[in-house]
Amino acid sequence: MEKYDVVIIGAGPAGLEAAYRLAQFKHKVLLLEKEDKVGGKLLNMDKLFPDFYSAKELLAQMNQHVENQNITIKTNTNVIDLEQANNQWTVLTEKEAFQGKSILLASGYNYFDASRKEEYGYGIYPDVITSVELEAMIANGNIETVKGKKPQTIAFLQCVGSRDEKVGNHYCSINCCICAVKQSIEVKELLPEVEQYCFYMDLRMSGQFYEELYRKSQERYNVQYIRGRVSEVAPTFDNRLQIKSENTLLSRPLKLTVDMLVLMVGMEAAETTLKFATKFDIASPYGFILSKHRHLSDNQTQYSGLFVAGTCKRPLTVPKTIKDGATAAAEVSLFLNQNKF
Repeated sequence: MEKYDVVIIGAGPAGLEAAYRLAQFKHKVLLLEKEDKVGGKLLNMDKLFPDFYSAKELLAQMNQHVENQNITIKTNTNVIDLEQANNQWTVLTEKEAFQGKSILLASGYNYFDASRKEEYGYGIYPDVITSVELEAMIANGNIETVKGKKPQTIAFLQCVGSRDEKVGNHYCSINCCICAVKQSIEVKELLPEVEQYCFYMDLRMSGQFYEELYRKSQERYNVQYIRGRVSEVAPTFDNRLQIKSENTLLSRPLKLTVDMLVLMVGMEAAETTLKFATKFDIASPYGFILSKHRHLSDNQTQYSGLFVAGTCKRPLTVPKTIKDGATAAAEVSLFLNQNKF
């Protein structure tokens, strides 16, 4: 059985950054990724808010960082179980097993399945898409309806799968509000004549330069923000989409016909996150992993040698996810240096 100082499960931003930092500390690292490429959700992103930095460039830099003799990367590797005995951890995959003095869970998140909100018509009406699908269109520089036409009117709908008692997710996913602002600007640059509307409960511009970007989207790109929930989406006779809502600021019902509806999908715990959170009884009510102490020991768990990093704990932005990976690496290194194996 191959032995390592630390086995990192998940090669998204948190896992990549943690591996890089641990290798700098001269620890022997095994980085396991279930997909065929490292990068996690960065692979689905084009540009990052609020500065429109290239996600591909960021990922290229992070890939360079893990080209290190102290790091072994295995892709297409699905971790099926973790076991602890005699101060050692055993990682079982579908093909082989590995041993680690410590484990770092960086298993990330999933996007909310928009088909669970049937009233919005995702999976029923072709031009109802998710923010992930729009991001891919933006990256390709080609935004079209299913009929191959350039949309003249686009609506964004916030909080799909977040802050929603009906689906059991009461939390905010942090990224959706500012992502809609970013995407609306990118869409306008690709389609200068398009009209854009954003339906929201309340807009949370919680990061530095977020508020400025939000104001820019209105003043320079003419994005119109409507406070109100959408109750129903239905097709029109000419294959467009009619949205029924209410403008709660004006206390008036509203109907709007658009060519495309973009659902800003939130974040949920990934399968691997949920599996190990449940096994070790460290799951939050939403399936994310509860750390030992959110304020003082946020990268530790109740188990000696088991650490966590990134969005397996809760929704985070990309910069905070990367920083959390670095912090986790420092915690793991301290643990390894303080314990003699």
